[in-house]
Amino acid sequence: MDFVRKIFSVLLLAAAAYTAASGASDTLRVRQDVLLGDVEFLSDTLCAGRRTGTRGGVEAAAYILRRFAECGLSSSVQPFETATGVVGHNIIAYSGDKLPSGSGYGTIVIMAYYDGLGRTGDRFYPGADSNASGVAALLALAERLSGRKDVLLVALDGHNANSAGAAALCESFKGRRIRMVINLDIIGATSSPVDPYWRDYLIALGGEVHARTLDRCNSGLGLHLYYDYYRSRSFTDLFYRRTGDHKPFLEKRIPCVMFTSGITLDTNRSTDTYDSLDYKVMAKRVELIARWVESMKN
Repeated sequence: MDFVRKIFSVLLLAAAAYTAASGASDTLRVRQDVLLGDVEFLSDTLCAGRRTGTRGGVEAAAYILRRFAECGLSSSVQPFETATGVVGHNIIAYSGDKLPSGSGYGTIVIMAYYDGLGRTGDRFYPGADSNASGVAALLALAERLSGRKDVLLVALDGHNANSAGAAALCESFKGRRIRMVINLDIIGATSSPVDPYWRDYLIALGGEVHARTLDRCNSGLGLHLYYDYYRSRSFTDLFYRRTGDHKPFLEKRIPCVMFTSGITLDTNRSTDTYDSLDYKVMAKRVELIARWVESMKN
């Protein structure tokens, strides 16, 4: 009888786990196929690695503008110049006929860089995870948050030119009340998990002060959330305070959270292709971020 009870208990636990997993998929509103389609286009040879100032970069920018329009958002293009004289273009999307004024609680800025390393000789760098994945997440959030008058969604150019686009964006926001900056920087892979047995994970640098809310938003998704970079204080400091596109905002004491799945062995290599990403887990990550922004008062 004891053996039967044990088997029955195991079956009950398995059924509960299956029900929880089914519930997670039922509440998942982010579509994997749309994420894949956006990443596939942006990492295609047509965009040729999306280097700032190249035809491939223009193709990527035009695609992002079309996708923002499909989400019912208005867009403006912010040109800027890099230190080498190359002209880049940030794409800023918003609801309504004008940029949010930053009144009330302030403006939430969600951003992801779209430029890449381009081509070197015959070799081209698709940049699927770095950072077509972040842009695909941005576009999914654009569709989800369409109608929010307090949100700006920005596809940044010039990340690989010393974050020139982020600096230009921050400078243009002088006098505007910014409530929060959310940076989506490499968010699609599961090949370098923090713990080898937990591939459903997400790193939220700067997110520890929001841990309770993020945990609530994680209900049914089952993501393992980390608030440091692979448990390393020095790497956390490097990626959060010294190299991210959110850095100029952080220096102005604006709250910033950087969401990432971490650098992998494919990052900045020709093997960073669209079919190397995990769209099932990526959809969960984007769903969590969408819920978190939705939880913020409008």
